[in-house]
Amino acid sequence: MLKILGRVTSINVRKVLWLADEMGLTYEREDWGMPLRDPKVPEFLALNPNGLVPVLIDEDFVLWESPAIMGYFARKYGPTLLAPEEPRARALCDQWLSWQGVELAGSWGYAAMALARKVPGYDDDAKIDESLTRWTAKMRILEAQLGKTAFIAGEAMTMADIAVGLAVHRWFSVERETEPMPQARAYLERLRGESKGGQYLTEKTP
Repeated sequence: MLKILGRVTSINVRKVLWLADEMGLTYEREDWGMPLRDPKVPEFLALNPNGLVPVLIDEDFVLWESPAIMGYFARKYGPTLLAPEEPRARALCDQWLSWQGVELAGSWGYAAMALARKVPGYDDDAKIDESLTRWTAKMRILEAQLGKTAFIAGEAMTMADIAVGLAVHRWFSVERETEPMPQARAYLERLRGESKGGQYLTEKTP
C-alpha cells in the first residue's frame, strides 16, 4: 500500500492527498511535521534530507516534493484526466503547477504565516504588508487567467487546479481586508462542488 508521510494541515501534503482521492488510490497516511511529529529526526531525514513533508513511500521507492509525487501518481496509476496527455494541454497543466509552487507560494511567506496560519512571532506589520503586496500581485495574475477559462489551465480541471485551488483557499483564509478577487472566489466554489477536494478546502486548513 502507498504510504504518505505528512500532516493534513500542510498545503503541500493536501495536494498529494487530494490527487490520490480524485484518482481513487488506496493509501495510508502517517502524521509527520511540526507540531505533531518532528521531521528533523534521523528516521525522517533518511527519507527526505530536507526534513519536509510530504514524502511518498511506494514499496521500496521513496519520493519527495509534492509536484513530483503528483506526476508519479499520474504516470504509474493513471491515466487520469487530471494529467492530460496531449502535449500542449499537459504543458499548460505543468506550467501552472510550477507557477503555484514557485511564484505564488514564494510570495505569501510572512503574510500567510501571520494572517492565515497565525504562527506566533509573525507580528511585524511592515513585513506583513510587504508580503501581502507581493502576494496580491500574483493573485491578480491568477484572477486574470480565471476570467478567461473555467479552470486554471483551460476548460477542464487538471491537477494544477489542486495546487492552485489550495492556494486560493489560503488567500481567502487571510483575516484582513484584501482585494475581492471575484473570479478566484467563484473558482474556489466550483472546485468545492465539482471535485473530491471539498474536505481540503475548509477553514481549518489554511
